[in-house]
Amino acid sequence: MKIFLVDDHAILLDGIKSILEREPALKVIGEANTAEIALEFIKQNEVELLITDFNLPEMDGLALVRLVKKISPKTKIIMLSMHDEVHLVKEILKEGIDGYILKNDSHKELLSAITAVNAGKIYLSNDINKIIINSLQFPDEERMLTDREREILKLIAKEFSNRDIADQLFISERTVETHRKNIFRKTKTNSLVGLIKFAYANNLI
Repeated sequence: MKIFLVDDHAILLDGIKSILEREPALKVIGEANTAEIALEFIKQNEVELLITDFNLPEMDGLALVRLVKKISPKTKIIMLSMHDEVHLVKEILKEGIDGYILKNDSHKELLSAITAVNAGKIYLSNDINKIIINSLQFPDEERMLTDREREILKLIAKEFSNRDIADQLFISERTVETHRKNIFRKTKTNSLVGLIKFAYANNLI
């Protein structure tokens, strides 16, 4: 099975590659640290399986999935992400990906996902399955802010920039931007003033 990897963290790329190279039936034919590089490769080469991170510089993993579906519909796609927020999981699954696993899942889970996807099945890791089942039981939780989003909301209210928030919480600016978008979407606000009003009204700050 011809596999292409996309992640902007070289250590993670090398780790996944070393796992896959131990499997005789799997062949890593290329890797990229941006969606744009991946698209150029897929346009010119047959890729049977794309394994991509969600958080990528400039174009994110979701946009990459949409374009790959257009230019290479036969390519199977597994999303490898650190995001376990139910709304984001559902948004990604709607795009018709073949597998979704979290970065903290085991190497064994990754290989299980590849085996299942290669057999034409959809594979969701145990944690992702639990998140979806939980959202069916408690649908309102999709609109509730996570602990991390509350932390970021408090810093936004203090007029911290994305870089300041990233430094304070030891996360990347892209991750902050993703959380910021989710906060505005969940609170149905589109300005800092509206967001702060919502936060005070709901005792979030």
